Amino acid sequence: MRENILKLSASFVAALIVLLASSMAFGAGKLKVVATLPDLGAIAAHVGGEHVEVAVLARPTQDPHYVDAKPSHIVKLNQADLLALNGLELEVGWLPGLVERARNPKINPGAAGYFDASTAAKLLQVPGTKIDRGMGDVHPGGNPHYLLDPRRGADIARALAARMGRVDAAHAALYRARGEELAARLDALAAGQQARFAALPESSRRVVSYHASTIYLTQWLGLEEIIQVEPKPGIAPNPKHLALVLTTMRSKSCSVIIQETYYPQKSSAKLAELAKGKLVILEGGASSLQPGAYEARITRLADALYAALK
Repeated sequence: MRENILKLSASFVAALIVLLASSMAFGAGKLKVVATLPDLGAIAAHVGGEHVEVAVLARPTQDPHYVDAKPSHIVKLNQADLLALNGLELEVGWLPGLVERARNPKINPGAAGYFDASTAAKLLQVPGTKIDRGMGDVHPGGNPHYLLDPRRGADIARALAARMGRVDAAHAALYRARGEELAARLDALAAGQQARFAALPESSRRVVSYHASTIYLTQWLGLEEIIQVEPKPGIAPNPKHLALVLTTMRSKSCSVIIQETYYPQKSSAKLAELAKGKLVILEGGASSLQPGAYEARITRLADALYAALK
């Protein structure tokens, strides 16, 4: 599907935008925000309140690396006042072509309406050496999965509020206030969960992750990732590596495996069974755009992980 969209002629895309715009238009008079990921959309909706209309391109069940480009995405981007993206090349396989074909200078890179959320986050696993394919799916700018840490989410809320105020100056003070309110709630959530997990015995704070996507989560909660099910990021596990994972789990007395819902579960489930442990499936993003949706998603995630470890 993606290949077909990217091959569309410019004239056809322009005609498509005109044809679909009337039936898929954002709310009139509101700041039109398009977010690539559900978490970013939930944060934008919370910060903007009744003054924004938010559309999200990826579903919570989709791997954000691989999202099918659709004509409706082009229409939304064409109408947008602000594009909020994760950055760090997480969406590089599908977003740039959509932005190009949307023909909307307000959301082009460098414009006020182009908000790369990664610029507001403290990043982990920034490679210090040259990247090559032998390292697997490694992002040269750093690990892009920072929204699994609500402290980073708080930073994004503040920065996005400021950017929304820049694009929509009439409501800048409101955005700033709502951004600070959400950030304070997320910081409090982060501190409370940290204290709860810190009370667990050290032996109960070890996990196995499937993909190199949970470092922000485990660092926030004071957990140790002892090994990953994938031998390298983005490389499917082979029997030899799975045997190593199981041996490591047993030697470290670790019985919990964590992974997002959109990664294959067969290998992880079998490892958890053999280790007499548990597989914790993490939601891939906020499930709605209601106020507090991102906060609620992070809370459910932490609660499920705590229950498995305890």
